[in-house]
Amino acid sequence: MNIYQNMLQAKANAEKRFAMLIDPDKVHLNDIDEIIKRAVDAGVDYFFVGGSLIVNNGLDSCLTEIKKRCSIPLILFPGDSYQLSYRADAILFLSLISGRNAELLIGKHVITAPYLKLSPLEIISCGYILVDGGVPTTVSYMSNTQPIPSDKDDISICTALAGEMLGLKLIYLDAGSGAVIPVSESMIESVSQTIEIPVIVGGGIDTPEKALRNVKAGADIIVVGNAIEKDPRLIQEIAHAVHSVTPV
Repeated sequence: MNIYQNMLQAKANAEKRFAMLIDPDKVHLNDIDEIIKRAVDAGVDYFFVGGSLIVNNGLDSCLTEIKKRCSIPLILFPGDSYQLSYRADAILFLSLISGRNAELLIGKHVITAPYLKLSPLEIISCGYILVDGGVPTTVSYMSNTQPIPSDKDDISICTALAGEMLGLKLIYLDAGSGAVIPVSESMIESVSQTIEIPVIVGGGIDTPEKALRNVKAGADIIVVGNAIEKDPRLIQEIAHAVHSVTPV
C-alpha cells in the first residue's frame, strides 16, 4: 500500500495520524538519534521533511540519516522547487491555493514536474491553505501572499472545496511555524465536514491537548514541528493524544 492509500484507509477507518515536521536547517545530525528513537517509540506515522528556506544544504544528509535508523515514511514538505531529493519516499506537491501568487499555484510545479516524473517519489498533490496564526510567518513573507483570516471559516471552506474539485488529494490548513493562534476547531470542523479528502492541520500545536482538540474537530493528520524542536518529550505525549481518538 502506498502512502496516500494509507492515508485514505486511515480516514475511512476514522484513525488519526501524527506527522512530525523536521526542518533540516534546525535539526542537528548529532541529535537525530534521540529524535528518531523517540519518534519510533511513540509510533509517529510520518516524517514531513522540509522548511521555508533550507540554507545549509542539509536535506539529503537529513533524509539519509533518518532512513538509516527507521522505516517511518519520509515525505518531502518543500518550501521551494529546489528542495527535492530521491532519498525521500514521497512528496507533498503543494499548491498554495489560499494565495494568488501564480508561481506557487502552478509556476514552480511546471519546473519540477519533469524531475518528479523520473523520480521514484510518490507524488501526492496537496492544496496548501495558509491561515493567519497571529504573527508574520516565513511562508507568508517568502510567498508574498496573505493568509486567510483565522475567523473566516467560509473562505477556508470555499478554498478547500475548490482544491478538492481541482483534483487535489489532500488539504493542508497551516497557521505557520510558531503561530500564536492555531487553526481554530471551528475552521477544522467546517472544512472536514465539507470535503471528502483527508485534512492536515499544523501550526501552533504545542500541547497534546491542542492536538486532541484538533483531531476531534476533524483533522485527519496533525503536524507538529516547532514545539518538538523546543521539547522532544512532546513527541510521545502528542502521539498518544492523536492516536487516542478511536473510531466510534
